[in-house]
Amino acid sequence: MKVALILSMLCTFAAYGQSPTQSVRGKVFDSETNFPVYGAKIQIFTSDTTLKLRALTDFDGAFTIFNVPVGKHQLVASYLTYDTKTTTIEVTSGKEVIVQVPMQESFVEQEEVVVEARKTGEVRNELALMSARQFSVSESDRYPGSRSDPARMASNFAGVGGADDSRNDIVIRGNSPLGVVWRVEGVDIPNPSHFAIAGSTGGPVTILNNKILANSDFFMSAFPAEYGNSTSGVFDLKLRNGNNNIHEMTGQFGFLGTELLAEGPMGINGNASYLVMGRYSTLRLFEVIGLQIGTDAIPTYGDGAFKFNWRLKNGGALSWWAMGGASDISIEISEQYPLNLSQNEASNELYGEGDRDQYFGTAMAVSGLTYKKPINEKTYLTATAAYSIERQRSNHNFLSRRAYISAEGDSIIDLFAPVGDSIYALMAYSFQIQKTSGYVSVNHKFNRRHLIKYGLNVDGFFYNMQDSVLQAGHTADPSTHNWVNRWDYVGAAALIQPFVQWKWRMTENMQFTAGLHNQYFTLSNSFSVAEPRVGWKLDLKNGQSISAGGGMHSMTQPMYTYFYHQLDPQGNKVYENIDMDFSRSIHSGVGYEKAFKKSLNLKFEAYYQHLYNIPVTVTPSAFSLINMGSGFQRFFPEDLENTGTGENYGAEVTLQKFFDKSFFFLFSGTVFNSLYTGSDGIQRSTSYNGNYIFNLLGGKDFKVAPRHTISLGFKVTYAGGQLYGYVDTAATNQFQEIVFQDAGFNSRQFPDYFRLDAKVNWRFNANKVMHEIGLDLLNITGQQNILGLAYAPDLFDPTAEPTAERYQLGFLPLFYYKAEFKVKARSSKE
Repeated sequence: MKVALILSMLCTFAAYGQSPTQSVRGKVFDSETNFPVYGAKIQIFTSDTTLKLRALTDFDGAFTIFNVPVGKHQLVASYLTYDTKTTTIEVTSGKEVIVQVPMQESFVEQEEVVVEARKTGEVRNELALMSARQFSVSESDRYPGSRSDPARMASNFAGVGGADDSRNDIVIRGNSPLGVVWRVEGVDIPNPSHFAIAGSTGGPVTILNNKILANSDFFMSAFPAEYGNSTSGVFDLKLRNGNNNIHEMTGQFGFLGTELLAEGPMGINGNASYLVMGRYSTLRLFEVIGLQIGTDAIPTYGDGAFKFNWRLKNGGALSWWAMGGASDISIEISEQYPLNLSQNEASNELYGEGDRDQYFGTAMAVSGLTYKKPINEKTYLTATAAYSIERQRSNHNFLSRRAYISAEGDSIIDLFAPVGDSIYALMAYSFQIQKTSGYVSVNHKFNRRHLIKYGLNVDGFFYNMQDSVLQAGHTADPSTHNWVNRWDYVGAAALIQPFVQWKWRMTENMQFTAGLHNQYFTLSNSFSVAEPRVGWKLDLKNGQSISAGGGMHSMTQPMYTYFYHQLDPQGNKVYENIDMDFSRSIHSGVGYEKAFKKSLNLKFEAYYQHLYNIPVTVTPSAFSLINMGSGFQRFFPEDLENTGTGENYGAEVTLQKFFDKSFFFLFSGTVFNSLYTGSDGIQRSTSYNGNYIFNLLGGKDFKVAPRHTISLGFKVTYAGGQLYGYVDTAATNQFQEIVFQDAGFNSRQFPDYFRLDAKVNWRFNANKVMHEIGLDLLNITGQQNILGLAYAPDLFDPTAEPTAERYQLGFLPLFYYKAEFKVKARSSKE
């Protein structure tokens, strides 16, 4: 009896120790026309050479391979008249793997063309030949410090850097973050960040959830003609479809949020699917259940997204999608008084942002319908109609108080309100932009050599901008309260962008693209006609290639800057900047790439960019809009004119080992110079000119048991320090915020930036559930990197410079737990 029991237990443990399996499904299609490839051979190669994992695609280009063991494998697609395509897949027990496999038609018809080595970040857009790369969901999860955020993940690439640890704004080749465009299914969307300041393109927490994204493209320079209204870079995001065969769920709990995602089939034939997700601030949930986390200023945010997809007849598809989020924070300084402050603490608490209660909230949402249809084997149509809204609101209440200094003169022992109301309204604003968008494009392939893509983007904007503030000299006495209205605009405008792009495969190894982009903005009556875009690439022997590209680009200014007004002597509003023209730039670059065996890739690029038509002040000064775009502050422009210039030039190197088996690494290095000229005619460094950025990151998986994997990763960043100037003490004290002198602006530099991050996670593949526990350790050395200066007068020495250093992110551990599991398969009666 005992022997039987022991044998039973051993059999159970042996079975439990065996690696579970999963299904791999997907679709193979022509990369230029999206037409399905029928009869393609699909093979999956694993470490077990005895396994025969093969399939052929059906008339829809679809395939399914069952009983694939968990782990990383190579999926190879081949077909007579197409170049062989190799893709790395990662199989887990909790979710089916669904793969999209685009294949490029061979230049000449032959039995099979094998691509021996993989090139760096092959982009989905076939018209991009340089300064572009694809990013995947797995990369944004895998890279330490990325926090599953596409923007933070992109800051690992050569030529890209972060502007502020507390935000995900990115600086691309020295350009302001203002020039970054976010795009979903062909239409530009509002800034997808929580706590997003008006006009910015980043924020502290992303609204985008990488679990709803398919592999997407990131463009850094000289991008194809279909992309406009940007002088810096473009995130072209693709939304994945839900599983149309099995109901699956993913749950995650972590420091940055608690979230749930569900996906599965709709209907009885698998021709429709749904994908729905939501996330809410974990810190706010802690507060709701009564857990104290050491601060009263709890950031509250939530976001969600969905996509419903219907497969139509003859290869067509219709999808309804949406994403959005809202965020709110209350920083109530008044709740912290009376205080007992040391001399070092007093200046930061009593001045700058410490003299008021602040209430700040943001929201954005976008929803659209997308229709895709292969007209025939040569022609493909895409159309999207969308609506979006973005809103920022804020209220500041001033604290009227008096400070009592201790008898020893080294601390403040109490604060109170001497007269009138102790707290009164100081400032309030509400900015709202609604937008309707339309996008249509047609791909037509004449033959193997020639492809043309043409289309149109139209955006209709509807503005409501309101802002008021108390005039200087106010006290707690209400009789001193005189309000000034700075924004008061309700109106509409349109941005129209037609484009055409042509691709010519000149020989089997040489490609050339050329296109024209046009842009018209009705608000300022700004035109940009026939902006040329060109690219060229030559594949050499032994996995080598050289490339070159260039283009002209233009961009509107941050929308709220058009509507800041002054009053003339008769009290009429004067919008001095409503006629601002586009900022414009000319991009050029050359590149060399070498693909080695075993997924190792080396890439060099050098670039030059000339920027012109940049808004600067009419009165000669060092100000230029080229330096704006990061941080939590709006700016209040004087009368501006489009006479400023700038230039960016540099060289980049990337050495990358792709994560196709058990480990990866990425080294990226950039040496650059970013300069501008204001209306005073003096050339200076831009605020983003750190001169160099180096990243080294890597990771390795350790399979400690058939079902258990531990992953370790690290990242090191070293970059030039932030630039600053000499403080204008009189103006700084008058406005109670840092004001730099024009002379010597951006001529001083803080010490270099250094940060070391690490990541560890454990994954357990049970039979039907995948469990994962992870820990991201940011700035594990606690390095104090200086971000900038803050206004903080010394109450004990009024003659001292009224500044204090502000620091970047300190040590921050971020944890999460994630589970993926199947609910049930599609029922024929469903």
